[in-house]
Amino acid sequence: MNEYDSEVIKSGFLQRGYLFTEQPEEADIILFNGCSVREHAEQRLWGNLEKLKRLKEKKPELIFGILGCIAQSHKGNIFKRFPFVNFVCGPRNFPEIFEHIEKLNSRTRILAIDKEERDFEDFHLTCTPDVQVGWKSRGYVLIMSGCNNFCSYCVVPYLRGREKSRKIEDILTEVRMLAGNGCREITLLGQNVNSYKNDFVKLLEEVNKIDGIEKISFTTSHPKDASEELFKAMRDLSKVDKYLHLPFQSGSNRILKLMRRGYRREGYLSLIEKLRKILPECKLSTDVIVGFPGESEEDFQQTKELMQEVKFDNAFIFKYSPRPGTAAAKIEDDVPIEVKKERNQILLELQKEIREEKC
Repeated sequence: MNEYDSEVIKSGFLQRGYLFTEQPEEADIILFNGCSVREHAEQRLWGNLEKLKRLKEKKPELIFGILGCIAQSHKGNIFKRFPFVNFVCGPRNFPEIFEHIEKLNSRTRILAIDKEERDFEDFHLTCTPDVQVGWKSRGYVLIMSGCNNFCSYCVVPYLRGREKSRKIEDILTEVRMLAGNGCREITLLGQNVNSYKNDFVKLLEEVNKIDGIEKISFTTSHPKDASEELFKAMRDLSKVDKYLHLPFQSGSNRILKLMRRGYRREGYLSLIEKLRKILPECKLSTDVIVGFPGESEEDFQQTKELMQEVKFDNAFIFKYSPRPGTAAAKIEDDVPIEVKKERNQILLELQKEIREEKC
């Protein structure tokens, strides 16, 4: 999602005559587009910003901006922590970026985090940036933004707002533009692509018809909205990748309820059974959180057993960290960090064994 947003911002700058450099010391404006979903991503951005503080001392006219979910999350506190930052802009205010940039100088500060929802009509690809600076065969297209699920550990609905879907005609226009500029692979993006309100399967069918596109993938899917209809479309549409990322997060019904995931272990396994009956060759990946508040050894063993049963082709395993403003942040983070690390390592090793088994 952040990569797509960065591409749109880059395309807007190119349309306005800006040039890009890979060398920070050559830049007049440096913008960071950061994620706030996981603590590690935040810390990495803060570290990079701290390193560039010296550059600001050498070049006082340099303008710094923080964009995205991390901006929406920390708001004006960013100015307090990093006084040399000039611009803070949340994802729902992205259409205003270029207007604000024109007003900025090294002494001004602009905080843009107040919009309630994202305006797709004013924020989309106007050209393909990588075609301008070096050919790229894969393109990303946002089909929806925001989320209505409010999983107890997730900040996305608070930072990106409620679900809002783009018009199918606008999506197809963007895909055709990318295809015309040399993109052969398209990834359709959304916090939960399955809940695309204008019929996700219909969208896949239409994108599948576009000349020049050879491969279509999508992310991320939510188990409670995945369907047999989707699995059949993946089977029948020749360009759609036979790959599905379907996070299960925990194998324990008790933890799934605390996470507010909207499904049970049995429902998830039933879904996988249907997928493999309809599309047996489908590659499957997932997300897992270990150390969620209250996770017992028994809960963890149920997660491990689910991984052993499904045998995912790939798994992204994360140690739980509380995110401010979420429901889970109000629950005591009672699983010791040493236990989280141990459980994380056990699942990493298990996934490695499964992957080697499949090779």
